[in-house]
Amino acid sequence: MQCYKNGQLIDSIPLLDRAFHYGDGCFTTARIFHGNFELKELHFARLKLACNSLSLDADLSFIEKSFVHLQQQHPNLNGTLKVVISRGEGDRGYSLPLHAADVYVWYYPRVTQAFQPEWIESGMLNHALGLNMPHLVGLKTLNRLEQVLLKQEADQQGWLEALVSDVQGSIVEGVSSNCFIRINDRWITPELRYNGVHGVMRAKILSRMQQYQVECEQRCIDMSEIGRIQSLFFCNALHPMKAVIRFHDRCLEQQPYLDLFETLKLSQID
Repeated sequence: MQCYKNGQLIDSIPLLDRAFHYGDGCFTTARIFHGNFELKELHFARLKLACNSLSLDADLSFIEKSFVHLQQQHPNLNGTLKVVISRGEGDRGYSLPLHAADVYVWYYPRVTQAFQPEWIESGMLNHALGLNMPHLVGLKTLNRLEQVLLKQEADQQGWLEALVSDVQGSIVEGVSSNCFIRINDRWITPELRYNGVHGVMRAKILSRMQQYQVECEQRCIDMSEIGRIQSLFFCNALHPMKAVIRFHDRCLEQQPYLDLFETLKLSQID
């Protein structure tokens, strides 16, 4: 693992960094495949939106500078890139410091393969998401305590990923993914009105669906519709399709995954 701060390689983080004290910032996680920063434009657009919403004065060119350093060190770059925008150092208390934000880039090397559907078992978690402050809906902020508790429950069930609802009884997403659900032979993805993350892979898939004329409805999906789920897959920046073959004790249809994966050309993500 390597970490850069504002384009410079570092081995420590300041004790007064507000990302540590308050979760004051935002982040994104990207896949690097054969030196290619996948979904780069979508990642940058999401970071810019989050920085504007959180009043973070961040120079995102430091991401590119750090990435160039990594490419120079690793001719065949493969792995995961995590970008964290922190408010930076500050005194105790919630008042905002006046300086620019800090841009951290972590690189986790790992073997990456060309995308194929990943087959998993899943279910519905008991823990539910709360309703976000409207200003924060869709943003990937550093406050991930809900996801930590949800992942604990999923791990206890032996599920790699699982469906999550909110306190109003609506299906929202997975623990660390967005989701697409097939009901009555139609694809649906939850409308992220009160919570959830506007994922870059979700955006890419919705764009491809429009491009290849695959109907997909964005709407509220009530918990009462769980029994009608025909197919379900999760997606995030690291994988476009984690296809659920067994949901609790019920087998789901598999052919729709294969058809959609081929139609949307999900083996090719740029």
